[in-house]
Amino acid sequence: MLYGKAISACLHGVEGRLIEVEVDLSNGLPQVNIVGLPDNAVKESIERVRAAIKNCGFTFPLQRITVNMAPADFRKEGSAFDLAIALGILATSGQLEPGTLEGALVIGELSLDGSIRPVPGVLSMIESAVKGGISRVIVPADNAEEAGWISGCTVRAAKHLAEWSRTAASDSVLLAGKPAFSPSSPASSGIDGYAEDYADVRGQNHVKRALMISAAGMHNLMLVGPPGTGKTMLAKRLPTILPPMDERESLEVTKIYSVSGKFADRRQLVRVRPFRMPHHSISAAGLVGGGGIPKPGEISLAHRGVLFLDELPEFSRAALEVLRQPMEDRWVTIGRAKAVYRFPAHFLLVASMNPCPCGLSQWGTDNGLEEAGCICSPLKVIQYRSRISGPLLDRMDLHVEVPRVPYSQLSLQVSPLSSQDMREAVEVAHRVQLQRYRQSGILFNSELSGRLLREWCRLDAESSSLLEKSFHSLGMSVRAHDRILKIARTIADMEAVSDIAIQHVAEALQYRCLDKKHPALASFQA
Repeated sequence: MLYGKAISACLHGVEGRLIEVEVDLSNGLPQVNIVGLPDNAVKESIERVRAAIKNCGFTFPLQRITVNMAPADFRKEGSAFDLAIALGILATSGQLEPGTLEGALVIGELSLDGSIRPVPGVLSMIESAVKGGISRVIVPADNAEEAGWISGCTVRAAKHLAEWSRTAASDSVLLAGKPAFSPSSPASSGIDGYAEDYADVRGQNHVKRALMISAAGMHNLMLVGPPGTGKTMLAKRLPTILPPMDERESLEVTKIYSVSGKFADRRQLVRVRPFRMPHHSISAAGLVGGGGIPKPGEISLAHRGVLFLDELPEFSRAALEVLRQPMEDRWVTIGRAKAVYRFPAHFLLVASMNPCPCGLSQWGTDNGLEEAGCICSPLKVIQYRSRISGPLLDRMDLHVEVPRVPYSQLSLQVSPLSSQDMREAVEVAHRVQLQRYRQSGILFNSELSGRLLREWCRLDAESSSLLEKSFHSLGMSVRAHDRILKIARTIADMEAVSDIAIQHVAEALQYRCLDKKHPALASFQA
């Protein structure tokens, strides 16, 4: 009786899980059994392994072969076990040098000719291996750069199963783990690589100010205004002023994109904050993730970046309501009969909407322009706004009106506020927050809660009185009260001052236009 073992890994959500691949050869009719809760992709692997072993000049044992994947009560998914199964069979049958696989993590999918194909999620798998004390990994050549981002391990880049002859197996092509992140990289700072710039947007300086506050503290933002006023244009340029990602954030985002199979370039980390803009026909599962084997949805793909929902009332109610829990907890939990999956979802939500179904009315002040001829009845306005639930609106930190731009501003020759100008103010606030929260485990003011909120958002008597009056007159919730405090804290940080003053609270209160009644609704309810 012959026995061998290799260590491999699979994905569970966005995390890696180490799996022992045990191979047993015994006398009996030639057959192969894979046990340990394999899915269809794992069961089919034996046919790929058989053809690859034969086509690479090795001998597939004509014995009874049992492949066990431990732990046996955990469902195994994906094609990353092919190489481990093949090398386990070769080692157990004596066709590889003893000890070749000892203490090594083996990952890879096999083609029928023995070529080793890349697999998704290598970054997560190797991270779990290093945490488990494994310092040597064997991965497909196309995954080698990605694998090298995890320090504490050496990586062998394997291109073909034929490399594992008795002579070639000892000639390892190793890549030492290297620093995963360079803060001085052009991709991690500045606005290089963006075709858009806020200099393209004429007027709307008060909206740009709100966008700066949103970017500085990662505050959720709602833009309200008629069609053609630049809501989408303004939102799409938000990534150009967001603060750069640090190493921890970059690794988190890269893991998600590696797991989801949306990794465009495996040679470098994702260093630009994501910007996701799903169509309004997207389902709830498309937003949070799902499927037989759950994959990250749009809100997880927007992790540490921006999720932009254009024309928010056009999204289905079911899709919008799934946003509520992730916006608070910053995690998505998907339950299945045999497992529970957890995906990170720390995103900045930016949404836009019209003030009414026809989009022609003005919410409040109309910037001196005449009413554009809204034909919506008050009842239609109420029905339109009711597509967005109150609890979801309450989770939006800033509500900003985007009015029509007068022609005089369009023809001005003065250079508009550019992304570079706005980014400088954002980075001032970002540096203040990094210094303040260095021992707290958070990065932005939007993450403040409980004790930290009380500690860093203290108000003087004058500011507290203003907020109290506004709280009662606008009928705010406690959540809205706390969000105004966070916004005021960010405004103070942009000015690099330590104490929140009354002007900071007053400005924060101005960014709550949806707390005010629409004129049509006020007259209707009266």
